[in-house]
Amino acid sequence: MVSDNVLNREFNASSPNQKWVTDITFLPYNQKNLYLSAVLDIYNNEVIAYRIGNRNDLNLVLETVQEATYKRKVKKTLLHSDQGFQYTHKAYNRFLKQRKMVVSMSRRGNCWDNVCIESFFGHLKTECFHLHTFESEEQLIQVIEEYIHFYNHERFQKKLKNLSPVEFRTKAA
Repeated sequence: MVSDNVLNREFNASSPNQKWVTDITFLPYNQKNLYLSAVLDIYNNEVIAYRIGNRNDLNLVLETVQEATYKRKVKKTLLHSDQGFQYTHKAYNRFLKQRKMVVSMSRRGNCWDNVCIESFFGHLKTECFHLHTFESEEQLIQVIEEYIHFYNHERFQKKLKNLSPVEFRTKAA
């Protein structure tokens, strides 16, 4: 079930939980892969939920979105993704509609339509992932979790008046 590009590259939000973006990236190590699924709030670029798993599947995505909706109040929140099989699945769309969320999808093959989450994954890989050699799955997971905490709580962003995502949200409240 492919949805329209409701976000339409309008990458600004005046308050938290108006517009979220989500995607999955793969993290190769020792001839294996882990997959990071994340949901980011466009308002302050905060990663509000993530899951790391061994399989790039619907359950990984649903668990991530469930965590996000559990942590935050959602009311007509727009959730934008690409057209990956997980996001076009009936169960995913049903889950969002039950929570009265707006489903939005990038145009096929157009990464610029979801540039906010792609940018986060780029920072994660250049500032963290590619700087390590991982000996184990546990080590990789620990490093990714530490980076996401750093990104949310310490890494300042010019767009956020040189505050971290959490500082920006807290000061705005």
